[in-house]
Amino acid sequence: MTEVPLLVAVGNGVATLTLNRPDRLNALTPALHEALAAGLARASDDERVRAVLITGAGRGFCAGQDLADRKQAPGEAPREVGHDLERYYNPLVRRLRSLEKPVIAAVNGVAAGAGMSLALACDIVIAAGSASFIQAFSRIGLVPDAGSSWLLPRLVGSARALGLMLTGEALPAERAAEWGLIWKTVPDAALMPEARGLAERLAQGPTRGLGLIKRALNRSLTNSLEAHLDLERELQREAGRTEDYREGVAAFLEKRPARFTGR
Repeated sequence: MTEVPLLVAVGNGVATLTLNRPDRLNALTPALHEALAAGLARASDDERVRAVLITGAGRGFCAGQDLADRKQAPGEAPREVGHDLERYYNPLVRRLRSLEKPVIAAVNGVAAGAGMSLALACDIVIAAGSASFIQAFSRIGLVPDAGSSWLLPRLVGSARALGLMLTGEALPAERAAEWGLIWKTVPDAALMPEARGLAERLAQGPTRGLGLIKRALNRSLTNSLEAHLDLERELQREAGRTEDYREGVAAFLEKRPARFTGR
């Protein structure tokens, strides 16, 4: 029976992408990368989709690269690992960060190596209480990739980032939330209801404006203050021309819930 590496479901304005290799803790393969790229492209192009939810099937979120694909025979020439980053991982991170729709990660178990990078590349991370985050790269002699060495110090500071990267120790979900690595942790049974509820709430919001917020935050990480003030001005001009802004003001003045359309 042919494995379907990614399950895609669209409903209530949310595209749910479920990594579907539970027997391998949803470890990443070229087929799964290609399915993720297609799923995110569909979410970007489909006007019905106003938020994206990513999770894993079974007992794990994502164990990172499937090392079975990296096995080398004695005497075999070293594999060009950087090729995989250029072809699969770096484009995946860029797609997630540039998608101007909210992306929520529901981490239902271990998120290790590039699986942790995948979660952190999303906009909001909610983790089950039993989940953990592992910078597993040092365990096999590699360097943190897929954005980890850029994202981690910005989220938790250099001392904690280096500790996680050099030791490869697991970070429990509750401590990840305390450190500001993720948005929140919830009991295991509440994970998907909580994540789905948040995704649906964001999907009903002023999603054009939410996409501009995401753009502003991404650019803030490298902009000078002067450049960023100029960017805020331009993004606010763009937001001020949307139908959602007009509706939001009208709803506020009329003391009623706003009915946003994402336009």
